[in-house]
Amino acid sequence: MGKLPRIAIAGNPNSGKTSIFNRLTGLSQTVGNYAGVTVEIKEGRAERAGRAFRVIDLPGTYSLAAFSQDELIARDYVVEERPDVVLDVVDATNLERNLYLTVQLMEMRAPLVIALNMADLAEEQGVRIDATRLGRLLGARVVPTVGSQGRGLDEALEACAELLTGQADNPEKRPGPAPVTYGHMVEGEVARLALLAGSEERLAARYEPRWVAAKLIEGDAAVAARVRELAPEAAGVLEAEAADSARRIVAHFGADAATIVAERRYGFAAGAIRECVRFPSGVRRSLTERIDAVACSRWAGPVILAAVVYAMFFAVFKLGDEWGWLFGRSPKGWADALFAWLASAAAPLAQGWPLLGSLLVDGVIGGVGGVVSFVPLIFLLFLFVAVLEDSGYIARVAFMTDRPFRVFGLQGKSVLAMIVSGGLGGGGCAVPGVLAARTLREEKDRLVTMLTVPFMNCGAKLPVFLMLVGAFFPDARARMLLLLWGLSWLFALGAAWALRRFVIRGEQTPFVMELPPYHRPTLRGALTHAWERTWTFLKKAGTILLAVNVVLWALMSFPRGAPERSALPSPAADASSGATRSGDRRSAELGNSLAGRLGRLLEPAGRLAGFGWRENIALIGGLAAKEVIVGTMGTAYSLGEADHENPASLSQRLTADPGWNRLRALAMMIFVLVYSPCVATLAALRRETGSWKWPAFATLYTTALAFVLAVAVYQGGLLLGWGLS
Repeated sequence: MGKLPRIAIAGNPNSGKTSIFNRLTGLSQTVGNYAGVTVEIKEGRAERAGRAFRVIDLPGTYSLAAFSQDELIARDYVVEERPDVVLDVVDATNLERNLYLTVQLMEMRAPLVIALNMADLAEEQGVRIDATRLGRLLGARVVPTVGSQGRGLDEALEACAELLTGQADNPEKRPGPAPVTYGHMVEGEVARLALLAGSEERLAARYEPRWVAAKLIEGDAAVAARVRELAPEAAGVLEAEAADSARRIVAHFGADAATIVAERRYGFAAGAIRECVRFPSGVRRSLTERIDAVACSRWAGPVILAAVVYAMFFAVFKLGDEWGWLFGRSPKGWADALFAWLASAAAPLAQGWPLLGSLLVDGVIGGVGGVVSFVPLIFLLFLFVAVLEDSGYIARVAFMTDRPFRVFGLQGKSVLAMIVSGGLGGGGCAVPGVLAARTLREEKDRLVTMLTVPFMNCGAKLPVFLMLVGAFFPDARARMLLLLWGLSWLFALGAAWALRRFVIRGEQTPFVMELPPYHRPTLRGALTHAWERTWTFLKKAGTILLAVNVVLWALMSFPRGAPERSALPSPAADASSGATRSGDRRSAELGNSLAGRLGRLLEPAGRLAGFGWRENIALIGGLAAKEVIVGTMGTAYSLGEADHENPASLSQRLTADPGWNRLRALAMMIFVLVYSPCVATLAALRRETGSWKWPAFATLYTTALAFVLAVAVYQGGLLLGWGLS
């Protein structure tokens, strides 16, 4: 795929850029990190009319000023990697704001095709855009598109192919858009400095001289560094001349040069709009505005948000586990039946090859199968979250929570990182949540956000919650998940408040974002997003979780042989033991294993929170990945069972165990919700902060807080008599 023509997709957040990328590439997508940083860039392959293209999805950004890492990566890819075509996705309902990024791409002389996306919504609002005339003014083909429905994408790819043909005909000269002019006085300064930059061969061969001139006048430190690298002898003169130009602009306009240059870009975009766009004469309130008047109001908004999340949980359990709509069984019922059948089929191996049989039944099926059996519920949750994302409601959640967030020392953009981590009820991951914090410009805001996103209900925690809620709160499953969702936000905001006041002090930066119009989500788009996330979950279960569970099975199986009689557990010593007399010996062997000894070593502390030694083992395994907790408990309780030919699910085993009850389940869910981020999240923290100090701090403070909360819940519940049933 490396020799295929490259199309880089650029655009503002919420412009529909990702929908277009998904439509073009389908499932042929890969994710990689941009060289030297942790920003993820998606790549895929698109084919039209027998021609193949390599499509790169750049980070969504409002500008290329390089204040944030997203902006810097998007800009560097265009000017350094020099893609064959840049497909600039602009929101037709908010054209002036989106064309600011287009003007910056034009400054770079990038080979440009413009996708005028959400053209249908603009028409519904009475906006008439002359795409042909706009294209002539900008010097680039403008193609109306509706990315969510795939309309116009063939024409957009055809325009890219035409541009590539022009490059092939003129290999010495890349076709570029019209030059950007900056108006009175500023244009003269840019042109003068561009002549100097253009006289430096290495610099002019790499970058458009007018773009270099504008960036030097703005005081762009990254561009100045590249000038010093490529033209060391002339760099001093260029920077001095740029400083003189900036001073003259300030003297003439009474404002700093960067502001004036930015105003000229907006002026260029506004002029193009005046020529090519006709707006409705009467003031007409759009459907989006009418919905937002209620959905984003101060009092109704939070109630609607809670109702949406509760309805999502309710539907997940009804469709996934209660209603027998799939040939008489629920999807979760089919998954449970599959793994029960696999366990029964593999059980005879234990007679001839006890070690191999135990590995398959206890380590693989009991461990990984216990996690994978929740995939139907997780897929449905991913599906509903994808619908909310595609509809535009997620941006409203960020808008509504900005004001309360500032009370706790965060800003509105932090909300987006938390939603990515699972803040809308589940289905997220803390790793991209940590990476999403790079859009925050102030370093202290970034750090506080990165240290609090692991509190969200990520997809890795969901199997634990689904298993325990299904076992001990069968009549209140949706309400319990809603409670855990609320607690995740409460703990995250409380931690942010404490971090801001005692650990990471500093002023907060303001937050501004635009709300995109509401969209009708498409079934294909929602299913694609849900499948991508589910497939990632399954790949993790088939690789990392399998490996960790096999290692933990070995630790729970060796040393082999009968322990001393004194090592046999008694009900008083182990409240979690529900094994029959025939299973006592197997349970004792498990307790005598390496993992069992470690679990028992931690048991005095664990008992304060209601944890037995089996749970201690599982929670240690959860440091690698939270999904491991269910798998490890499945393995631990399988190894303690005497009857492998009639296997019970983990939920059934725990429900039948007299040592387990609702209070103990609640304490464990609270601990899992709060305690240490997984290894992948800690590694992301290390890469983003450049030090192991903050990952170590995150591990210690979250685990200490989790233990205190779990002990408070369990001991408080015992005092109130809640632990008796």
